[in-house]
Amino acid sequence: MTKDKLIQKWLQDDLNPQELEAFKALEDYDALMKLSEGLKHFKAPKFDEKGVFEQISKTISQKPVQKPKTSWLKPVLRIAALLAICFSVYYYTTTLTTDVSTLTTEKTTITLPDHSEVTLNAKSQISYKKKQWKDTRKLTLEGEAYFKVEKGSKFSVETSFGTITVLGTQFLVENRNGIFEVICYEGSVKVTSGIADKILKPGDQFLVLDGKLITKEKEESSAPAWLQNESVFKSMPYKYVLNELERQYQVRFDAQNINSNRLFTGRFVHNDLNLALKAITIPLNIEYTTKNGLIVLHDK
Repeated sequence: MTKDKLIQKWLQDDLNPQELEAFKALEDYDALMKLSEGLKHFKAPKFDEKGVFEQISKTISQKPVQKPKTSWLKPVLRIAALLAICFSVYYYTTTLTTDVSTLTTEKTTITLPDHSEVTLNAKSQISYKKKQWKDTRKLTLEGEAYFKVEKGSKFSVETSFGTITVLGTQFLVENRNGIFEVICYEGSVKVTSGIADKILKPGDQFLVLDGKLITKEKEESSAPAWLQNESVFKSMPYKYVLNELERQYQVRFDAQNINSNRLFTGRFVHNDLNLALKAITIPLNIEYTTKNGLIVLHDK
């Protein structure tokens, strides 16, 4: 591994035992240890690398260089270059965004730096700045996720439709394909959007379908059903049911021959496609066939 790579991993606190020994063997190890204390108080946005190099060059050019005394130039320039590398890597690592995403049929749970937990449903993504998390607990979401937030400073979930803010609670957020939904399971949640602002208490829901605010009854469950590999719907347009089944099974539907805006109440499991198809078609008297890789729906 190159020296620069070792230095970068050291700044990220990401050296394994073998890499740590290699890092300690670097000839610049002592200098780097001295720099580490200074870097703790360094404010990256104020550092001007170009200005530092110009000042060093100007200082050097103003003094006549005598050949017998040039031995000091190499260490000075070397330290200046090392500082530039360290400051650049420091700035890069502190502004680096961490992205976590799931594929079709996939779910995953991650632990954030403050020990809050996020469980992503299929085809979802969150992004956050790990190095800045202690000061700003903020992330962006595309898709659907269930949050268990540790108490502390304000915790924000930003979506393309609106922002959800809490201090410590458990809640669900879904933001995709014409649907924006927030369900509070514990504590309280503040939803800020272009349509309405609302504070949710346990069991309260905030649902927007195709730009329209929908009134929903109290949620009685203690967590989203999909955490247990099951999707549950209450008076939801059928097209959203089909979208969710596509995400959970990596299939595609042709719904041109049916009314996909009809309402559906029911559920389907995530581990048996045939059973899931029957669960969403039989209650609505819909039949299906498979053609060219598509599941074609039509009324009986």
